[in-house]
Amino acid sequence: MFEKLDMLCLRSEDITKELESPGVTDDMDRYRKLMKEQSEILPVVTLYQEYRTEQKNVEDDLFLIENESDEDLKAMAREELAASKKNAAEMEERLRILLLPKDPNDEKNVIVEIRAGAGGDEAGLFAAEIYRMYVHYAENRGWKVETLSFEESGIGGMKYVNFMITGSGAYSRLKYESGVHRVQRVPETESGGRIHTSTITVAVIPEVDDDIRIDIPDKDVRIDVMRASGNGGQCVNTTDSAVRLTHYPTGIVIYSQTEKSQLQNKAKAWALLRSKLYDLEMQKRHDEEADLRRSQIGTGDRSEKIRTYNFPQGRVTDHRIKLTLYNIDQVMNGDLDCIIDPLITADQAAKLLKMEN
Repeated sequence: MFEKLDMLCLRSEDITKELESPGVTDDMDRYRKLMKEQSEILPVVTLYQEYRTEQKNVEDDLFLIENESDEDLKAMAREELAASKKNAAEMEERLRILLLPKDPNDEKNVIVEIRAGAGGDEAGLFAAEIYRMYVHYAENRGWKVETLSFEESGIGGMKYVNFMITGSGAYSRLKYESGVHRVQRVPETESGGRIHTSTITVAVIPEVDDDIRIDIPDKDVRIDVMRASGNGGQCVNTTDSAVRLTHYPTGIVIYSQTEKSQLQNKAKAWALLRSKLYDLEMQKRHDEEADLRRSQIGTGDRSEKIRTYNFPQGRVTDHRIKLTLYNIDQVMNGDLDCIIDPLITADQAAKLLKMEN
């Protein structure tokens, strides 16, 4: 580990020298790459420098304890030694986490897809509530939410909804939300007071950067334009603004109607199709890498049941890490960090264990 940290320090020094050299901004692509690399390296290098300072304090305190005759100074050195050892151990653990292989998608924006599953109207209502939960979570973190496409059910629920969340580190936190979410509660229409179980599926897909090439031959896609349906303002049902893309090889169908302009809806549909095809490729690679799957929380399978929301008991249970919280109202209002933070910690611990074995 320390050899790698020393190399990172040397690399940081080289980058700093290059950034300070005359004419560095003549090649803006190179300049941006250097700035990006430096921003990724600097937190690790800074912490490592602090760690080395703390280790030096440990050495100085040990020397003082062994060679100083003044008992008061020795006692002071012993106190400082205990604190320095504790700080150094904590820093070393943080350094190990920072050196874990980075998910290249972590800093990307995400496209979230929620679909009602088993449970009929109740599943649609729960899908709409989970959608609002993620919107609140994004707003709490200062992220932007943009709805891409949706289909409502007749009683205020949603059959499905696709939306984009734009913000730094969105994928790094929301990637743990993919899977089956289960709700247990008594529906308002249930006169007998029986608890019903319904499910929805959530898929979190990283947005595809422009520098990632996703080739989609024209012959593989059928484009249909039509009038939008549902609530949407004056232009709905008056112009052929809605766009539907059908990708023949995969069977993926994308429908976009949230914009008044056909051109804007088409752009959104193509962006969503590119992201879905990219996600399919990532899932394929993920399925082929069994060792990677074992080092992550859960299987990563979209059909895996990951969480249960039990309203009568006021609890939320994440089955992957066996975490149960009795704060369902706060969670449904977007307070998801109480679940996501333990998931990240467990994921890091699993990866650290894998690295050490």
